[in-house]
Amino acid sequence: MNFPVELPPQMLALAAELKILPEDIDEFFTRGSGHGGQKINKTASCVELTHRPSGTVVRVQRFREQHLNRIEAYKLLIGKLEEQIKGAESKRQQEIFKVRKQKQRRSRKAKEKMLQQKHHRGGLKEQRQNALHASLEELGH
Repeated sequence: MNFPVELPPQMLALAAELKILPEDIDEFFTRGSGHGGQKINKTASCVELTHRPSGTVVRVQRFREQHLNRIEAYKLLIGKLEEQIKGAESKRQQEIFKVRKQKQRRSRKAKEKMLQQKHHRGGLKEQRQNALHASLEELGH
């Protein structure tokens, strides 16, 4: 599988797993829009990729160089197709689930258990502190 740009090995592996073929992708170069003045108005650095079988279109204009935009566009397209094909099993969906889980409030039982462990740890520290003070008093300080 030869993509027209140099992609990282994990992206190539993902593309192979999802059966994304380079010949199924149409590549267009257009002039970008937004900030950049004369440079943006004169160069076709914006890259648009269309995956014909799924109809998915991505457009990247993040960098001034066309080759960097091409690489980024292929990565984005492969990521989008992964999300469409795998759904909840995709890497992005797993990351979203992980963040959601982290932000979720703890259950009462989990909170009690955590606080119990903290109190236990605090008790151990307090015993250590008391032992230190006792040994210092014996030395006459």
